[in-house]
Amino acid sequence: MGTAPRSGSTKAWLAAAALCLASPAFPQSPSTQEKTTNPLHCDPGTGLCVVPGPEGAARTSAFKADAPQTKLLTLHYFTDPICSSCWGAEPQLRRLKLEYGALIDIQYHMGGLLPSWAGFNGGAINSPTDVAGHWDEVSPHYRMPIIGDVWLEDPLPSSFPPSIAFKAAQLQDPAKALVFLRRQREQVLTEKKNITKWPVIAEAAQFAGLDTVRLRSDFAGAAPSLFQADLTLARSLGVRGFPTFLFTNAAGERHVVHGARPYPHFGAAVQRLAPEAKAAAMPTTLEGLLAVHASWCAEEVAVVLGTTHAQAEELLRVSEGRGELAAVHTRNGSVWRRK
Repeated sequence: MGTAPRSGSTKAWLAAAALCLASPAFPQSPSTQEKTTNPLHCDPGTGLCVVPGPEGAARTSAFKADAPQTKLLTLHYFTDPICSSCWGAEPQLRRLKLEYGALIDIQYHMGGLLPSWAGFNGGAINSPTDVAGHWDEVSPHYRMPIIGDVWLEDPLPSSFPPSIAFKAAQLQDPAKALVFLRRQREQVLTEKKNITKWPVIAEAAQFAGLDTVRLRSDFAGAAPSLFQADLTLARSLGVRGFPTFLFTNAAGERHVVHGARPYPHFGAAVQRLAPEAKAAAMPTTLEGLLAVHASWCAEEVAVVLGTTHAQAEELLRVSEGRGELAAVHTRNGSVWRRK
């Protein structure tokens, strides 16, 4: 478990974050010809949040694996902590892991969705206040709890600090880093917390069982280079939309799922590249799901158990009523967590 932040750590964290954002390695704002693309205006139709850049789909032909494939498939997942569409894809990703997780090496790459607010003009998103309404609008589409209040009350200047913090978490423990990322998403999307601030990041780290002192050290040390490597990989592949799921097999064949698509798209990607893949038996009860992950939303339960959203929500509310679950309730849905 991480230790509590020392006196003055918030100031030190902000200084480190500012240094990373000011680094020439990180793009600061879109170029003049790209300013009309707003990365925080995510399209529910495509299930993508798109960053500025040349038009075109992800170039799977440009991909070269750095290491031999150790599992039947490798999945390169391009995401961002503040990406509402990535949150919308959580139900599908959770089911994919439960059915095929033993056969897939899932590698997480940060996408750099919001370098800064400099240069945003035109389009539907011009300022943090515009994001607030947009998040509330997309929540019903994904059936996932999303509220935009953070953009009105304590807007984030960039998504780079929480992304770098995730890379720092990976240096400690890849499994705990995923718990950390999940907690980051819950904080910003449902609890209106600014996840660029050290106390908020420290809370997520402590929840995940990470050492916060080391996290802060790695944030200012090796993590920025790892984040830059993710950005470079995304650019080299032409990945601009998040989430992007790049599946590869040992033969070098590739398939891309763009955006928060229905689960059959993911199952089809696995079967296309690995016809011999057999889906594992999944939990069939809420208790079984809670043994795998500490927190669940109704749509996640519905997608995994194969029920309707309403049935899944009723299961969660009944369990909450019995005192088995705690919940964060928002106007657009809830997150339940085992006690």
